Amino acid sequence: MAEAARTVALADLAGLVASGQSVYLAGGLTPPTPFIEALQATPDAARGLQLTTSLAPGIAIPFDFDRLHPSAVVRGLFMQPEMRRAQQQGRFAHLPLSFAGFLRHLGSQQFDLGVVQVAPPDAQGRCSFGPSVEFSPAALARCRRVLALVNPLLPALPYAESLPLEAITSRCDIELPLPEYRVDSDAPTRAIAGHIAALVDDGCTLQTGLGKVPTALAQCLRQHRRLRIHSGMVSDGLLELAEAGALDPDAEHLTGVAAGSRRLYDWLPSAHGLRIAGVAHTHGAQALSQLRRFVAVNSALEVDLLGQCNLEHASGRAVSGAGGAPDFARAARVCPGGLSIVALNASARGGQVSRIVASLDATAVSSLPRVDVDLVVTEHGVADLRQASVHERARALIGVAAPGFREALERAWAARAAAL
Repeated sequence: MAEAARTVALADLAGLVASGQSVYLAGGLTPPTPFIEALQATPDAARGLQLTTSLAPGIAIPFDFDRLHPSAVVRGLFMQPEMRRAQQQGRFAHLPLSFAGFLRHLGSQQFDLGVVQVAPPDAQGRCSFGPSVEFSPAALARCRRVLALVNPLLPALPYAESLPLEAITSRCDIELPLPEYRVDSDAPTRAIAGHIAALVDDGCTLQTGLGKVPTALAQCLRQHRRLRIHSGMVSDGLLELAEAGALDPDAEHLTGVAAGSRRLYDWLPSAHGLRIAGVAHTHGAQALSQLRRFVAVNSALEVDLLGQCNLEHASGRAVSGAGGAPDFARAARVCPGGLSIVALNASARGGQVSRIVASLDATAVSSLPRVDVDLVVTEHGVADLRQASVHERARALIGVAAPGFREALERAWAARAAAL
C-alpha cells in the first residue's frame, strides 16, 4: 500500500525544497500561487532553485522576481513584458518552444518536486485537475515528489484528467477561487469573426483559443451545426456554441484548459461531451494526425508579404511565445479538408502602425512559417494563400491591409520582388 501523503501547512511549504533543486510549477488557469508566495516570503528557501513553468499570458503572473532569491531561475514557455528585466538579469529564461516541443522537453527532464492544484479526492481516490490540465500529467510523471495544493473551490470535473492519491507525497489544503477571464468585442473583431465564420462548414473540427476573435467567432457560428472542438484553450465561446446547439452532440470535444466567466465554470460540471486532457492529447503529433476537416484559428502580431507570421515580438521586444499555434497550424495545413487561418487586426496603435508588413525586420521572429498558413484574415477581408504564387500572395495580403498602408506596401513589394 502506498504511503499516505504528508499534510503540510501553508507556512511550511518553502521547506519542501532544498537549495539547487529543480521544481515544476503547473501553469494554465491554476498556477500553484501559494507555493510561489511561500518561496517569495522566504527567499533563502529558493536559493539556486531551477523552476520550470508553462504560465501563459492572460493569467495573472504570480512571480515577483524582486522577492524571489536572486540565484533562482525560472524557465518558461511564454515571455511577458513584466518579465523583461528578469530575463536581462538571467533570472528568467524564455524557452522558444511550441506546446508539442515543450511536451518533448518535459519528457527529457527529471524534477525533484512538482507542484499542482487539484480538487479534493473522489470516492475512487483520484484528484481532478479541474478545468486546467495542460502539461500536468506529463510533467508530474517526471517528478520524484509531488505537492498537491488541494482546493475545494476547484470543480472536480469527472471528464478531466486526474491525479491518484498514491502519486501525492505532500498535500496542502488551500482555498483559491478560479480566476475569471473576460474579453471585450469591437467592430473590427466582429468583422474578422464574420469573415472566418463564412469559411467554416458544418461538421468541422475547430481550434481557436482565448481572446477577442474566438469570443466573437463563437457568436458568428451559432447557426452552424455538428461542430467539434479540439483546442488547447477554450472560453465562454464554448458555452455559447453549446447553448445554440452548434456542437455535435455525439462527438467528444477536447481542450486542455477552460478559462472564462463564472457562468462558464458553473456550467462545466454538466458539460456534455467535453473532455479536458493533457497536451499529449491536445497537441501531440499522433492525436493531431487523426483529425479531419480541422480548422485552426490563430492570431499574430504581424504578417509579412511572404506570409510569415510573427506571434512573439512587438516593437523589437519579446512579449509572448509561440504556444500551440505551430502545432495546430501545421496539423490543419496538412490534414484532409483542413484550414490554417491566421487572424489579426490590420493595424495597431490606433491605426498608426500596419500589422501587414513588407517584411519581418531583424527584431521579429517567424513563429509560423509561410508554408503553414492557408488564409490570413483581417477586418478588411480574406487573403487566400493556398494556391497562390509568391507574387499572388503579396497582392492578396496587401488587399487585406489597412487602406492607408497599401500604397507603401505596394512600393515595398515592388522593390523586394525585383530581388526574388
